[in-house]
Amino acid sequence: MALPNTVKRNAGDGPVLSVRGLTTSFRIGDDWRPVVKNVSFDIAPRETVAIVGESGSGKSVTSLSIMRLLPKFTSRIEGSVKLGGRELLTLGSEEMRKVRGNEISMIFQEPMTSLNPIFPIGKQIAEAITCHRQVSAAEARAEVIQLLEKVRIPNAKSRFDDYPHQFSGGMRQRVMIAMALASKPRLLIADEPTTALDVTIQGQILDLIKVLQEEEGMSVLFITHDMGVVAEVSDRTIVMFRGDAVETGPTDDIFHRGRHPYTRALLSAVPRLGSMTGHGRPMRFPIVDIASGVTTTPETEVGRVVETRRQPILEVKNLTTRFDIRSGLFGRKSGAVHAVENVSFDLCEGETLSLVGESGCGKSTTGRSITRLVEPTAGSIALDGRDVIRLDRGALRNMRRTIQMVFQDPFASLDPRMKIGDAVMEPFIEHGLGTKAQAREKAADILKRVGLDADMMRRYPHEFSGGQRQRIAIARTLMLDPRVIVADEAVSALDVSIKAQVCNLLLELQQSFNLAYLFISHDMAVVERVSHRVAVMYLGEIVEIGPRQAVFENPQHPYTKKLMAAVPIPDPARRSIKRAVSTDEIKSPIRPPGYEPPPRQYREVSSGHLVQV
Repeated sequence: MALPNTVKRNAGDGPVLSVRGLTTSFRIGDDWRPVVKNVSFDIAPRETVAIVGESGSGKSVTSLSIMRLLPKFTSRIEGSVKLGGRELLTLGSEEMRKVRGNEISMIFQEPMTSLNPIFPIGKQIAEAITCHRQVSAAEARAEVIQLLEKVRIPNAKSRFDDYPHQFSGGMRQRVMIAMALASKPRLLIADEPTTALDVTIQGQILDLIKVLQEEEGMSVLFITHDMGVVAEVSDRTIVMFRGDAVETGPTDDIFHRGRHPYTRALLSAVPRLGSMTGHGRPMRFPIVDIASGVTTTPETEVGRVVETRRQPILEVKNLTTRFDIRSGLFGRKSGAVHAVENVSFDLCEGETLSLVGESGCGKSTTGRSITRLVEPTAGSIALDGRDVIRLDRGALRNMRRTIQMVFQDPFASLDPRMKIGDAVMEPFIEHGLGTKAQAREKAADILKRVGLDADMMRRYPHEFSGGQRQRIAIARTLMLDPRVIVADEAVSALDVSIKAQVCNLLLELQQSFNLAYLFISHDMAVVERVSHRVAVMYLGEIVEIGPRQAVFENPQHPYTKKLMAAVPIPDPARRSIKRAVSTDEIKSPIRPPGYEPPPRQYREVSSGHLVQV
């Protein structure tokens, strides 16, 4: 059934939620600093309203203010928040507790921080029911099973007693939705519920929320920074910037007739799948000034032409990495995780090969195996002609000057007690490449190359934004003059405008230093923009590999097609499209002892474009 693009409101329908003049401030020393400023909006019955903006815009604080979940003594909420005409900001603590989870429910970004790891999921959902209603344990159990079935968890009855760690990320988010629906709320607040999920699981969750909204008749407040998600789920959109609601209106108007510079900036910065059709080389992202909405970087092709492939700098053949599973009293081997299975590819100077796939497909383990951060089980890795697997400790240390890694979370890879100048200089000094003065001079030069000032060297990691910290991590890898960089989800955690800046930086550095990139990502739109070649991984194996243009414009493997079809597209017309809600999860890579996968065959679709058959 197609969902309506706009909400039909009855004349007599009052808003489910009415927010007027909401201002939220936090205590900073002796002062109160407002982070949400005079925000007003309504949500009608069965309506979905999206609040969109980048990190720090105030969108999550708005939702927490509505729920009154902010710390009591360091926050101050002013204005009016009415649920069905009832003022929430003046309710006592006990009355507000009865509202939460009963009339208003909330889904958070990371379900594992909301689920108790030591209790079965069925018991946790049942608690949400028994907390607000007088029902027997048997009645609560039956209701929980119905809820699990409603959110399309297979074998719901048998999974009642399973623990959170026994579910995938997508299934844990379904459990959180079931918990939120337990009391049949009038309003569901979904705070970035799909940001941490793979693209196909994200599509399932978005479709599920739309279907359940129709079935349950509830209103939804959806908070996100992804304009593609906004286009697919929302009837009306509120754009927030530095605590202000700078634009509000029907989603179609916001996308096609957005007036505020920040709205236009958000839309311009979104990478769109299919934007590279007809282009042979990677292209810079358009960079939009957030304050003015003006595009400052032209969309030009960058990088070197690699149609004529040279001698590879990296050659990977039949790479296999498995992790033993031991159980029982004596720790006998009971199976193995076949994380990477018989993977082969090569990489030339100045080339970007992207590894794409969902969590658990083996792409990150492939990157870590190549750098020997984990030990491969079998296969060969040749880096600049040297056999990486056979290197001893000293030779391996020298090899890592040639190949460096950039991780997803730069804050986790930077020592919070070390000034960033020292962090960037450290590899140069540890490898004995020069004096401390030479290291400082080189670090200052490289920080300038990545768009930072040399005088920032005296600061600590916490004094930088996420995008700046990622630039620092990239600068540190360049200190050793590597020839290959493994970028493992290096831009996945960044806001859309910062993501564009960091991707452009990587492309420009590649052009300047002739770097080879192994770009690991699940973001298909970004991959399409930065890649020369693409390899699609599923259950530890490459199922399709070839030139970027061939793979994106003529995908052959069903899994490749599935990945591309699931990418949210920033087009409000898709609000009327409802995909079939799937309960599929990526299959388990765990195999019994002695299992060997069958030999795989590939057919060549076109020059260099291979697909598993």
